[in-house]
Amino acid sequence: MTDSADSPLIRVPEMGCAPLGSDAEIRLAGLWETEPGWRGWLSTVDHKTIGLRYLVTAFLFLLLGGIEALIMRLQLAQPDQTLLTPEQYNQLFTMHGVTMIFLYALPVLSGFSNYLWPLMLGSRDMAFPRLNALSYWLFLFAGLFLYASFPIGEAPNGGWFNYVPLTGRLYDTGPNIDVYALGMVLLGISTTVGSINFIVTLFRLRAPGMSIDRVPILVWGTLTASVANVFAVPVVSLAFFMLWLDRQFGTHFFDVVNGGKPMLWQHLFWMFGHPWVYVVVLPAMGIVSDALPTFCRRPLVGYAPVALSTMATMLLGFGVWVHHMFATGLPTLALSFFGATSMVISIPSAVAVFAWIATIWLGRPVFNTPFLFFAGFVLLFVIGGLSGVMTAAVPLDFQLNETYFIVAHLHYVLLGINVFPVVGGIYYWFPKFFGRMMNETLGKWSFWVMFIGFNAGFFPMHIAGLLGMPRRIYTYAPNMGWNTVNLITTAGSFVFALGVLLFLINVLVSLRRGAPAAENPWQAPTLEWAMPSPPPAYNFAVIPVVASRHPLWEDWLDEGAGRSSLETGYLLMEGRETLGTTPLDARPDVILKMPEDSYAPFFLGLFSSLIFAGLLLHAWDFAGLMIMASGLSLIAWLWPSKALAQRVPAVNPDKGVAHV
Repeated sequence: MTDSADSPLIRVPEMGCAPLGSDAEIRLAGLWETEPGWRGWLSTVDHKTIGLRYLVTAFLFLLLGGIEALIMRLQLAQPDQTLLTPEQYNQLFTMHGVTMIFLYALPVLSGFSNYLWPLMLGSRDMAFPRLNALSYWLFLFAGLFLYASFPIGEAPNGGWFNYVPLTGRLYDTGPNIDVYALGMVLLGISTTVGSINFIVTLFRLRAPGMSIDRVPILVWGTLTASVANVFAVPVVSLAFFMLWLDRQFGTHFFDVVNGGKPMLWQHLFWMFGHPWVYVVVLPAMGIVSDALPTFCRRPLVGYAPVALSTMATMLLGFGVWVHHMFATGLPTLALSFFGATSMVISIPSAVAVFAWIATIWLGRPVFNTPFLFFAGFVLLFVIGGLSGVMTAAVPLDFQLNETYFIVAHLHYVLLGINVFPVVGGIYYWFPKFFGRMMNETLGKWSFWVMFIGFNAGFFPMHIAGLLGMPRRIYTYAPNMGWNTVNLITTAGSFVFALGVLLFLINVLVSLRRGAPAAENPWQAPTLEWAMPSPPPAYNFAVIPVVASRHPLWEDWLDEGAGRSSLETGYLLMEGRETLGTTPLDARPDVILKMPEDSYAPFFLGLFSSLIFAGLLLHAWDFAGLMIMASGLSLIAWLWPSKALAQRVPAVNPDKGVAHV
């Protein structure tokens, strides 16, 4: 402790080590461990637990969305099928899109980032642990809110795009669209608070020495997506709230008869909708950029261009939303501008593709399961990107816009480009998550079945579109010439589902019988592999100091054994603490007191969800009561804590003293 004339007692953290089993390490584990049992299950704010919950919940929604897709494919396998009524098909079609795009694609990537970010960045938790827990509970309750309408046959039925005026009260009188509008606002709150947490974590909780040009590409991808969410999600949340007001209180935001603008809906939705495509792709690209070099035994070619292309992709992504609206009668000048922007955005994506190919070409690739999934992703990325450039050409888009060609493109860029990196990432980080290896033979079988099934299922959709098959139809006549391609698509979809099933079997079997994993089984370069697998509750016994972009590879060369120089770092043992650093060059700046576990995030998420249930059911008194309960939960959340009330100054390691 140090005292000065113009400041209270201040601390300068010591440098040292705390090996497993030492008194310091045992004390640290006691400080960070979550209480066992249901109390700990509800109150934990551990980022690793929250990350795994995101992954598991998102995969459950993926299975639901997949089952919905298979039922629709059975309906379309042959002409004039009567497996589903038009209304049932509309509800399945809508919930399939909502599930895959909103309840699976981003949350599964949030699961990876929640688990891995503090480990990759050298921190003990996210910047706002309780906010992190709240984001998960809101995501879970929003998904349950949307699916609760399914058993009573009142699920959303206006498509995931929900175009007005068909979704107005005049054309859709049931509660279906109200469920969708309110559920999406609730989900938007979850996405926004989670994004803010990621942004602050990156700029304040990196290990000393991890300057901004040394962070992993996964971090760049999630950061870029999070910044985009902060701007894009409020836009669509406003649109959904305006639609709900139109339907419930007779406002006229989108009612053309009373001066409203239906085109306003499309602008607001696609201002969010197209950046969202990159939100669910850029973190997946980051997974590939970080894991692929491990199996190529060399650093990623062009780290700086890939990081810059990640940011450029999202920046341009905010200027291409109108290419979803080329056929709506917009002025020619607007079509030209947005068509050109939609083509230019392929350039930063191509930078990443060439970087991956060069990394494989110049490396010594090891053809195991994660590598196969990442390499397969590169091919699917190219196919999806090329079909996207085609639809950026305005005259061609006029012909393809309402056909199955667009459905094929969407599945390549939203499913193939997301699912393959995610599955590859699970094979790669499974040893870190659970301390066990997945079965390699079964893994390769799952890859080939998924890869063949995916292309057999979705590539023929391009042909169906070129043959004139419209999208959003629930059946078709036998003489249209689409019979064969639809049958192949249906068969391919079931093959792809079989591959996913093999993957899930591998996960379940490996959890119990997988071979114990070494500390760094892949000889990977990033910081998350510098600790036991699975990681302890506190992550790092000492906050490490890094000096390169690939700390474990550099350490391996310097020390001959790997991670030995990382065992010494900043000791923080007085409660739940981590080290804050400066935003750009990551110099030690402040000791951050982290909050204890709390029930408040769970109850705030629950009561907030019940507010929306009250609005849906017009139970205004109940909604008001839940607002009060949410306020009490927020008070409990923010109630002063003696541990958090300590004034802890910044650290100035250059002078060896701390300063306020």
